[in-house]
Amino acid sequence: MSNISGVFTGWGEAYGRFVEVFIDGHWWVVGDSLENIGKTTKRLLNNAYPFLYGGSASSGKDIERRFKD
Repeated sequence: MSNISGVFTGWGEAYGRFVEVFIDGHWWVVGDSLENIGKTTKRLLNNAYPFLYGGSASSGKDIERRFKD
């Protein structure tokens, strides 16, 4: 037991690295998820409201012809 302080500092350093990797990994996963949710939401909004993104409000086809094509 000549160098017991090394045990405590070693444990603290290992715990700090574990927490850092744990938090960093979660931020990466959450960031990717939010990015994909944002892209999907934009696509859905573009399909639902095309006139908001520079498209036209009407498709140029009658409703009956849309379902026959």
